[in-house]
Amino acid sequence: MAEKRWICVANPNKDLQDKLSKELNIGSDLATVLLNRGIHSFDEAKNFFRPQIDLLHNPFLMKGMESAVNRILAAIEKNEKILIYGDYDVDGTTAVSLVYMFLSKLHPNIEYYIPDRYIEGYGISFKGIDHAFENNFKLIIALDCGIKSIDKVAYANEKNIDFIICDHHLPDEILPKAYSILNPKQIDCNYPFKELPGCGIGFKLCQAISQKLNLPFSDIEEYLDLVAVAISADIVPIHDENRVLTCFGLKKLKSNPNKGLKALLEFYFDKPFYEVSDLVFSIGPRINAAGRMAHGKESVALMTAKTDEEAKEIASSINQRNTERRDVDQNITKEALEMLDTLPEHQNKKSTLVYNENWHKGVVGIVASRLIEKYYKPTIVLCASNGKATGSARSVDGFDLYTAIEACSDLLEQFGGHTHAAGMTLPIENVALFREKFEVEVNKRITPEQQIESIKFETEIAFSRISPKFMGIIKQMAPFGPANLNPVFRSNQVWDSGHIKIVGNNHLQMWLTQEDGRKGIKAIAFNMGQHFNKISEGHSFDICYSIEENHWDGKVFLQLNVKDIKFKE
Repeated sequence: MAEKRWICVANPNKDLQDKLSKELNIGSDLATVLLNRGIHSFDEAKNFFRPQIDLLHNPFLMKGMESAVNRILAAIEKNEKILIYGDYDVDGTTAVSLVYMFLSKLHPNIEYYIPDRYIEGYGISFKGIDHAFENNFKLIIALDCGIKSIDKVAYANEKNIDFIICDHHLPDEILPKAYSILNPKQIDCNYPFKELPGCGIGFKLCQAISQKLNLPFSDIEEYLDLVAVAISADIVPIHDENRVLTCFGLKKLKSNPNKGLKALLEFYFDKPFYEVSDLVFSIGPRINAAGRMAHGKESVALMTAKTDEEAKEIASSINQRNTERRDVDQNITKEALEMLDTLPEHQNKKSTLVYNENWHKGVVGIVASRLIEKYYKPTIVLCASNGKATGSARSVDGFDLYTAIEACSDLLEQFGGHTHAAGMTLPIENVALFREKFEVEVNKRITPEQQIESIKFETEIAFSRISPKFMGIIKQMAPFGPANLNPVFRSNQVWDSGHIKIVGNNHLQMWLTQEDGRKGIKAIAFNMGQHFNKISEGHSFDICYSIEENHWDGKVFLQLNVKDIKFKE
């Protein structure tokens, strides 16, 4: 892989830096970090550092909300059966759990449905609609799916079943003829925030119903930890409304978590407070594992569990499935890498597409991400399922994967997703043609810059700036995630003071110092053992890094998490 590009994202407006630095009584470097996040004034900084629930937008600003709420309340009044239908991933299952638990308090005639990943595939299925019809459901509320299900919704209409679609995926020009569609990405939707996950839209629906019925906010506040999990796992931007929801959801997760989430956290380690990364690497994969290895309804059963004992029993089963998932994805990744190593032409291609009929459908998205770590190209991993080729795609930073796949739609039977991730189904006989056409489309669209992994840093600082006070301000910028990443800084002309060693699996542990000699700090550089000899010989180098707190033996100390190392020519 080529050497990474370092890109400084600092706002060059010195007057703005000075103004914000003075207003907030912080250094110009920290003012720069805030400017990079679109924060230009004291009031904007106040809302950023101290988010409040009243910053949430009015749910009735979302197109279709009024009609959706009225239809649900009419169903409750007429005692119609309501089916809560959602995707089998984290976003879908948290959304179903949230809406199901909220509406269950208002209406006894309610059930949920998660499609089988292997029999029905992604999104709304004819089988699911048949289930609704055979069991006399009059209303289906679809969460995290449905925006492309034109034929399925038409089929439901023929059976006199109404659909309310709550989806966040990109809509096409032609929409399903649902009773109501809630999706801020609709061209004519004036909702001020476009990046809610499916669970977030489900939450806004519940918020709207509670407002209509004059219920206290506490009736929906109890579900904020589920929303935080969905926002974290679905990798949506953590700013605006998502930031507020995540902040309060993380607090709820620590103070009074959902019984199912609490049971999953017992397989993790306790912390003074939880961060987005904890949800991404602990809870998210476990919730996903049910849908990947067995059935997503197990995750909903976990999150809707009424007792701690029930939650613990289901969590134990899900944790075992996650262990199985790890083994399977490691084996498939190894096979995929070996397959690509035997294809010398892959080196000259702009994309990666691999297919093996025997691979496990539940982990191909994870494998695609692993292949990008090595080759850094837009990647599709396919397997066989129900006589079709099916799989997942992942993108590199800045490249619109969805548009490239859409350009190949004549070869596909079904596809959906967004800029950075997508899924598709196609006839097996089309795989070779799809590989060729996808390569042509990627080659046509991808820029030279998008083919080289980049590290974006906020600004350059000296080690002398790093202190507990400096770190204290950075900590208040959390929760970190897309659109508000943990700040990365650059420092030049640093060297190890003679304590470098290789630890674990090819990681560098160092004690770094800088030319002025006033500050030394511990650093860890994961998977950078190849630099050991040059650093230990005393060569100076530049680094990009984030600053983190390391809790060890009852003590807290600052250390650098080095993202990349560059030596002077």
